[in-house]
Amino acid sequence: MVVREKLYTLKQASEILGVHPKTIQKWDREGKIRAVRTPGGRRRIPESEIKRLLGETAENGLIIGYARVSSHTQKDDLERQIEAIKQYARERGWEVKILKDIGSGLNENRKNYRKLLELVAKKEVSKVIITYPDRLTRFGFKTLQFFFQQHGAEIIILNEKDRTPREELVEDLITIISHFAGKLYGMRSYKYKKLKEGAKKLIGEVEGE
Repeated sequence: MVVREKLYTLKQASEILGVHPKTIQKWDREGKIRAVRTPGGRRRIPESEIKRLLGETAENGLIIGYARVSSHTQKDDLERQIEAIKQYARERGWEVKILKDIGSGLNENRKNYRKLLELVAKKEVSKVIITYPDRLTRFGFKTLQFFFQQHGAEIIILNEKDRTPREELVEDLITIISHFAGKLYGMRSYKYKKLKEGAKKLIGEVEGE
């Protein structure tokens, strides 16, 4: 009986390897990866090639760019973070995989944040690029940084601070109130919105004194 080797599409292979499909096409042209062709001329990547490249990646480590905003109204800021990370990587000739989330920095169950932690825990990551420390977590950044270091991952922060300590404290207070109000009343409830706006108004009045 002939056992056929499993073949992956460009999209499947790119997701496993953490690169863009065009990168795999480039590798094929340069002879860095062996691709086979379907009768229709489509590229397919043998499983053995993916395992070989994963072995090389594990040695060098993935470079992950992580971006986060708190709400869907901040998508422009999310794109700015991603572009800043990509620009930093391009200047150094690095291939970067972007992970992004929309959610509170207090929420530890963010989908791609959890994925990042899993990759770091498996020692598959060499560098994590972020624009600001609070993009990863609102509190406990030093602990998270120590965890990453112990698993061979360096955190690269493009901008240490973009707000004054007072502004950071105000934003932290609003984030905490919003987080627990959302859990108590539901993120779309009237009470949640009213409490959140009330907190912003109260803190704003305190700032103005």
